[in-house]
Amino acid sequence: MVSLICTLQSHRDDVNCCAFSGSLLATCSADKSICVYSARDFSELSFSPLSGHSYGVHCCCFSACGRYLASCSTDATTVVWSMDTGETEAVLEHPGRSPVRVCAFSPDSSLLVSGGSDGTIALWDFTSRTLRRTGTVTDTSIVACSFTPCGQFFITGSTYGDLRLWDLNMNHLHAEKNAHDLGVSCCQFAPQIMKGTDGCFQFWLASCGQDSLVKIWIVSLLSPAGIKMQLAHTLTGQSAPVLSCAFSADGQMLVSGSVDKTVTVYQANEGVLLHTLNQHDRYVTACAFSPTAPLIATGSMDKTVNIWRVEDGSGAQGKSLPDEAASVSSSGGRKWSGRSRLMVSEWSEEDVLAWLREEGLEAVIDVFKSNNIDGGELLSLTKETLSSELHIESLGLRSKVMKKIEELKMAPVSNGTPDEYLCPITREVMKDPVIAADGYSYEREAIESWINTKNRTSPMTNLPLQTTLLTPNRTLKMAILRWTACQ
Repeated sequence: MVSLICTLQSHRDDVNCCAFSGSLLATCSADKSICVYSARDFSELSFSPLSGHSYGVHCCCFSACGRYLASCSTDATTVVWSMDTGETEAVLEHPGRSPVRVCAFSPDSSLLVSGGSDGTIALWDFTSRTLRRTGTVTDTSIVACSFTPCGQFFITGSTYGDLRLWDLNMNHLHAEKNAHDLGVSCCQFAPQIMKGTDGCFQFWLASCGQDSLVKIWIVSLLSPAGIKMQLAHTLTGQSAPVLSCAFSADGQMLVSGSVDKTVTVYQANEGVLLHTLNQHDRYVTACAFSPTAPLIATGSMDKTVNIWRVEDGSGAQGKSLPDEAASVSSSGGRKWSGRSRLMVSEWSEEDVLAWLREEGLEAVIDVFKSNNIDGGELLSLTKETLSSELHIESLGLRSKVMKKIEELKMAPVSNGTPDEYLCPITREVMKDPVIAADGYSYEREAIESWINTKNRTSPMTNLPLQTTLLTPNRTLKMAILRWTACQ
């Protein structure tokens, strides 16, 4: 099940892009602004909206640690913003002063790539904020780009319809001509690194375009100079040009937005349509999954951003969410469902009951109410106490309640420490953060111990890690050091 939980109405023109970090949501618009919200309760931050571009903003993206946001515009610049203060950190002028249509960080945020309307590609050293390399695809506009999860390659998509893979020296490695008839709109790699049956490393890539199709590709690294792109699935769930697509953090789901005003959610591995969502009044131009919560953000030319919650067990093919399925109320220009998530241990009994309703656990509301369960007691519950003390007989229901409680325990809390600085395993501030094959950052010692004792599964997704390769997250380490020095 996918349910609409919130509608943001801060922009005065078309919404062009949505991007999540671990704790924030950013949206950008043709109204020249970028709005930044808390990903906990979707309240707008005090320094939002960000105003610095002189023309419409096409794209925005967060650095891996979430401390920086990059945005690009028709004004031929890519601006880097501090998410601590909302102030401008740098203004990167695109080569040739061409309007900038797209930008993307590398997984470790050491690099930033931007693409222009004149076909130019700029690769920036993000640490020094200097131009590292440039490239060009003639007679087209670059409108899409994404780094591979290993950070050693990136792909671009153009209005000509081709997808091109590049290395960090701007050597052109592979071209998939006519990947989308009439032009590519968006492309994104899944966060995971896989290993093929022949031992080569593989990446999943999603692309969409003016041909009304979403395509899922397998990109294989056959050798240092050998690249193979194989079409795995062609998804036809929408009836008009598809303008955006995005993978979930575990790579298992894919969302797309279309000119037909719909949002579609697919099971990525099999290419199965799970849901079609109909809540926007105009073209759906943007979509993004949260990396830390089961949430999707979608932006539209109707000037709104919808926030959706993806519930467990959402697997019915072709299931459509009717307009009346989202029960919401209006408050301060936004539609809200339930209450904000603060410190769970401080929740009242009414907060707990409201949370149960939001999570679809109405079946246990009466039990929790009669036992006066508040936030502190909620966190102390176990499967055993659910059975012996609360007398919940259904094993499936007990398991679902415990899973939701574990998600609460893993959720960010307002203790002053940015959640992205905490290791998901130890919940302590990281000293030597590394990126694993599941795309998450961990303390090196903790993930190495986990891999050695847990049969090489992801601590976050419980899925097999396709490789035990760990990449140092230097940008995150520097951010943590700076934050620690200020405490």
